[in-house]
Amino acid sequence: MAVLRIPEENRTISGKAEVAAYLGKIGIEYDVWEPSQPLTSGATQEEILKAYSAEIETLKDRGGYVTADVINVSPRTPNLDTMLAKFSREHWHDEDEVRFVVQGRGIFHVNPKTSPVVGIEVEAGDLIRVPRGTLHWFDLCSDRQIRCIRLFQDPNGWTPWYTESGLDAKFEPVCMGPAFIA
Repeated sequence: MAVLRIPEENRTISGKAEVAAYLGKIGIEYDVWEPSQPLTSGATQEEILKAYSAEIETLKDRGGYVTADVINVSPRTPNLDTMLAKFSREHWHDEDEVRFVVQGRGIFHVNPKTSPVVGIEVEAGDLIRVPRGTLHWFDLCSDRQIRCIRLFQDPNGWTPWYTESGLDAKFEPVCMGPAFIA
């Protein structure tokens, strides 16, 4: 289940209802899903999409999404640092960014117009929808692994539009965890 951090307020929020309520106030949709059928850690993209097919179809109907795929990132991913550099700078998209975490962890930083920047640490079971036009960036946790279902309104995917604000450099670029305890 996600953990929400608001560094400017030195505040942490946990619990599905509490996280969903706070994120809902800043326009971010959050939910937790259980798979329709059990998945192994080595499940293929097809097996993952089949396990969540009912939920994916519901999201497609509700948000106008036309395609879904699975992204699998690990320390063995070729050119991992180059790929992550595309996500870790503040940007926005012309369409929603919808992610359901199947395995691993990461942190979405969101820069809402009406409140301080929040860090949403997501893990397996978490569904997040960052609406089009929302300023955000993403980093992996220390294990540098995440597997997510992605949904798109445009079959070609989305393009990041970078702000070049430099704001992202002011926030912890990785999830906090045991690796950071002295």
